Amino acid sequence: MVIQMQWRGQVIREDRLGEICTIAGVDVGFEDQGQVARAAVVVLDFPALTLRHQVLARKVVTFPYIPGLLSFREVPAILEALAQLEKWPDVLLVDGQGIAHPRRLGIASHLGVWCDVPTIGVAKSRLVGQHAPVAENVGAWQPLYEGREVIGAALRTRAGVKPVYVSIGHRVSLETAIDLVMHCTRGYRLPEPLRLAHHLASVEKGGKEGD
Repeated sequence: MVIQMQWRGQVIREDRLGEICTIAGVDVGFEDQGQVARAAVVVLDFPALTLRHQVLARKVVTFPYIPGLLSFREVPAILEALAQLEKWPDVLLVDGQGIAHPRRLGIASHLGVWCDVPTIGVAKSRLVGQHAPVAENVGAWQPLYEGREVIGAALRTRAGVKPVYVSIGHRVSLETAIDLVMHCTRGYRLPEPLRLAHHLASVEKGGKEGD
């Protein structure tokens, strides 16, 4: 918690990224009753979204399950997966929260600040904040507020299903984050890099612990 409070001020909430040629999805599942983290990174060419590379890393978990501190359980395995890549992708879509977090440092922001890479949080559920109803048309969104602060967006990526929650991770503005997520959406609720990473992280026995 102390680290989160210290690092939150290092999150860059504006666009500081170059040309985007590759974009990756990052997701973590668990095996052996939560004792082993299974981190998947799937890299796609951008904007074509053709598969370029995918890696998987397993790491014994040493940090306990504490809501709001899940990045401390998952980031070590993610770093091992990223270390397998010859070249890191230009942007990471991370399963979980960015600044849409009680201490404004969810896993996407934690990873982004630690590695100084552009990241976007894409979560399947809302952790904090409130938003107005989101229209049913694909691409519709509403700002996610906590008090008067905009901490993310509830984004409709597929008609008839719940929105996803997009938030700044690091070095990507909210507007750009929304645009990138929508560009990567191909008829499913999750953007394609994350959908593939989720499948790779969860395909064997085990599963997710939640956002």
